[in-house]
Amino acid sequence: MAGSRTREVADATRRPARLVAAVLGAVFLLVGILGFVPGITTDYGAMELAGHQSRAKLFGVFQVSVLHNLVHLLFGVAGLAAAWLGAKTARLYLLVGGLVYLVLWLYGLLIDLTTVQELFGPVPPEANFVPVNNADDWLHFFLGAGMITLWLVVRPGRGVRE
Repeated sequence: MAGSRTREVADATRRPARLVAAVLGAVFLLVGILGFVPGITTDYGAMELAGHQSRAKLFGVFQVSVLHNLVHLLFGVAGLAAAWLGAKTARLYLLVGGLVYLVLWLYGLLIDLTTVQELFGPVPPEANFVPVNNADDWLHFFLGAGMITLWLVVRPGRGVRE
């Protein structure tokens, strides 16, 4: 009887991490697919393979490229795979994904700053390989902070191994 109760508690504390990773994975997959849909992505014909020259915008707001959309698709598959593999992997997905998005936020802020260009000279064009605009930058910040917050929230219960 006690073993059954322990198993119920363990399952209940693991489930949220897997669910959150699966939901985020599904959202990233959807966003990646929508990035390739003309109409939902404005200026679809101006989409570049990579680089900041891409003028295509998801929902008319977020600058995207083929590479950007593929990264969303891969991030989605990774989230679904992490959820399927277990709570520990799902939590790792949230932590690493959150850190990646915070780094991407910093990259977006720094790549176009005139202060950086004044201090270090012009930014080489190959350094600006991800199309990001101000809306992308702040979305990346909130995604990163949100994923790390979720990583903290979906911790296993005290005394329960992942």
